[in-house]
Amino acid sequence: MIRKGTRLYSLIKNKCPRCQNASFFKYSYTYNPKKVIKLHDNCSCCGQKYMLEPSFYYGAMYVNYGITVALFVLVFIISKVILQLSILNSFITVLTISFLLTPITLRLSRLIWINMFVNFDKNYKKQKISQTA
Repeated sequence: MIRKGTRLYSLIKNKCPRCQNASFFKYSYTYNPKKVIKLHDNCSCCGQKYMLEPSFYYGAMYVNYGITVALFVLVFIISKVILQLSILNSFITVLTISFLLTPITLRLSRLIWINMFVNFDKNYKKQKISQTA
């Protein structure tokens, strides 16, 4: 079982990286492109600001790229080597799975990115909305 207070808990449960109580995203998993990466402005529990600076989540694009490449390679190896599909069918499989997992990888990359900069604080106190990490 994953303990509260670890970064993995925040990633899997989609929780605030600082208090790990409130939801990080406004909507639960959705395939609606307008809602998939909508964040709260601040944590409703501890007041942690989620947009630490303008364009903060641009760095999450690189994290998403790494996740997607790893996913491509893994699915391609499984489809080509283990399932012995043709090259064309392997690429179709890779693209289909990548498309279906896009909302998950986008959210995961944002959570990974903010967890690199905001640490869990078990002694958090409600902060002013303008305060960052």
